[in-house]
Amino acid sequence: MRRSRAVIGTLAIATLSLAACGGSSVVRDSAPSGSTAIPDLPGDAVPRPEARSRYGNGPEYEVFGQTYRVMDSGSGYKERGVASWYGKKFHGRLTSNREPYDMYAMTAAHKTLPLPTYVKVRNLRNNRSIVVRVNDRGPFVHNRIIDLSYAAALKLDMVRDGTSLVEVTAITFDDPSGDRPVRVVEPAQAPAPKPAPVPEQEAVAANHEDNDIYVQVGAFGDRENAERRRSALLSGGIGGAFIFADEAAAPPMYRVRVGPIKGVDDYDALVLKLEALGITDPYPVAL
Repeated sequence: MRRSRAVIGTLAIATLSLAACGGSSVVRDSAPSGSTAIPDLPGDAVPRPEARSRYGNGPEYEVFGQTYRVMDSGSGYKERGVASWYGKKFHGRLTSNREPYDMYAMTAAHKTLPLPTYVKVRNLRNNRSIVVRVNDRGPFVHNRIIDLSYAAALKLDMVRDGTSLVEVTAITFDDPSGDRPVRVVEPAQAPAPKPAPVPEQEAVAANHEDNDIYVQVGAFGDRENAERRRSALLSGGIGGAFIFADEAAAPPMYRVRVGPIKGVDDYDALVLKLEALGITDPYPVAL
């Protein structure tokens, strides 16, 4: 796999320096000696209470003209999107919190989570899951939400492809002292009633395969608004759009989705089309 990545070093309130690279740069990366295997895969990172790092946690920073604001806490964070990975080009260089990057450790880079934060990463394509410790900033590539170490990517079986659609969930503690068990924090929500049968949903479900992934491009409380969004997609040359109706909910919800999509390339192409239509908040979902 060959791709680009910028690594952030020390973060000050208004200053960004790239400790790993000595400056703002884009560097070609690769697996160690072209290998896609290591003798002993490491175990997952073991979550434990840690103080926020002295470095890499400035309130905001700027890369390539875009400003990023660091979260106060990872509590409740859950996101689906595209993961990438980085390897030997950065092995041994300093991460954003000034720890040596070890491509054989279970670590990751994230643009806005506090450093360090432990997260669970699930590959939506094969359902493999890992736990990693976020100690770096990135990836500063359009439409990517997390950059995994080589070992972490290997455990998710995404090294050869270079990217994968994933779900990232923050792991936090009930008690900052760490006396209570670790738990995954997810936004509280009531159990969703089973959606009422809708012909187009039944048609999608009939052709649904395990691990199929869809992209949600809007959720509306009014069916007519959902229909307008779907019509805009069709007029914009985006096929495969359908309305997932949950009319048993209170209030009813009509979710506009596109798919299934078969991989990251399809997802990236779809996101570009959606942005051209002014739709900037799509995200991958299961059926």
